[in-house]
Amino acid sequence: MNLEQLEVHCAEFILQQQIHDAAHDINHIKRVVATAKKLCVTEHADLNIVLPAAWLHDCVSFPKNHPDNKRASVLAGDKAVEFLTSIDYPVQYLDAIHHAIKTHSYSANITPETVEAKIVQDADRLDGLGAIGVSRCMLVAGKLGSKLYNPEDPFCQQRTPDSKVAAVDHFYEKLFKTAKTMTTQAGLQEAQKRVEFMQGFLAQLAAEIGDKEYLNV
Repeated sequence: MNLEQLEVHCAEFILQQQIHDAAHDINHIKRVVATAKKLCVTEHADLNIVLPAAWLHDCVSFPKNHPDNKRASVLAGDKAVEFLTSIDYPVQYLDAIHHAIKTHSYSANITPETVEAKIVQDADRLDGLGAIGVSRCMLVAGKLGSKLYNPEDPFCQQRTPDSKVAAVDHFYEKLFKTAKTMTTQAGLQEAQKRVEFMQGFLAQLAAEIGDKEYLNV
């Protein structure tokens, strides 16, 4: 089986899985795969591990407010290995693929120990930043019934952010933090570019809602 055939199998498998929100749909998977391929070249990693791990990293997922959300990546690793075994994918890659999948999750808080796992983690976290990151944040917030921002303190200058209350809080509660967790140099550089866009978005939002304190005017 070549990698092109593997991608076809993985795409078909992913389309059969339950998707809980548009932020984690097949388009998210495809973006993570594309980013992982680029990082794989710059980091000289093994595509035989990175590619299936990127395709299958969300083959088990739960809504953000689900009690098992923190276990999703480990369960996804188990399910991915089961699927890859069923299509006779080379067994020597399976442990590394499982490791890359289980460590990609921010919620799981498991440290990636291989360059391939670091790439999958960076690729997934980059998709939470920039224009796509802002869009995904709003999609999830809408599904959870959160506000766009807290009118009392929209940019969390005097309070602890709570993404269950407002979408903008998620920038401070998680997204800006994930930008600092990139483990590859290329991932870090791209994260910085995407964070700059997000900061520009917040500045524009502040201007539109008249938050002079945030704009320091």
